Amino acid sequence: MSRRLVSLTLDTLEDLPRPCRRCVYWELDPVAADRACAAGDPGLEKEAWVSQTLLEWGSCGKLVYVDGMPAGFVMYAPPAYLPRSMAFPTSPVSADAALLTTAHIVTAFAGGGLGRMLVQGVARDLTKRGIKAIEAFGDAKFGESGDGGGECLAPADFFLSVGFKTVRQHPRYPRLRLELRTALSWKSDVEYALEKLLGSMSPESLLRPVRPATRSTVG
Repeated sequence: MSRRLVSLTLDTLEDLPRPCRRCVYWELDPVAADRACAAGDPGLEKEAWVSQTLLEWGSCGKLVYVDGMPAGFVMYAPPAYLPRSMAFPTSPVSADAALLTTAHIVTAFAGGGLGRMLVQGVARDLTKRGIKAIEAFGDAKFGESGDGGGECLAPADFFLSVGFKTVRQHPRYPRLRLELRTALSWKSDVEYALEKLLGSMSPESLLRPVRPATRSTVG
């Protein structure tokens, strides 16, 4: 099973699930978003936002593919590019952080670590730009009826499961934060463990199983 992480572009934008491709919940203020939906094609507004953000700020999303199939994505940007961010009771986002808005994993690929892979990709990207943290508004009642953002928000539990910590409590919309140095350490920890394991094994033992009766040591 091959996994591939790519940046969001106007081309890969078309691989977002259709409801997400047309969603402008984050990209426009509530009035403008309602107007775009009433006009019948919010997808055009989504494309315009992605285009402008790419030109002015750079990469604002990551997609992961499994065996060539779109399996999940995340989107992120500075709060100044996301008018909806100021509408949350736990706003504003910290000055040293970018905002991760939407995170979605296709159900068939859930539970395989793709969420953490996406967040780590965001961390690598943002670290190069001198940003120190990612923050997010989680939905503590995701899936329940009410005035939530529906699929436009991600469950608070998702963010907690990939290393975010709550920095401002709220019964519905806690604000969570992930220090980028923490996310970047995930890969180094795994690589170190793998290197230690492989380094303790002889080339022969990597190529063929050791017979139980053999007294040659490993390490």
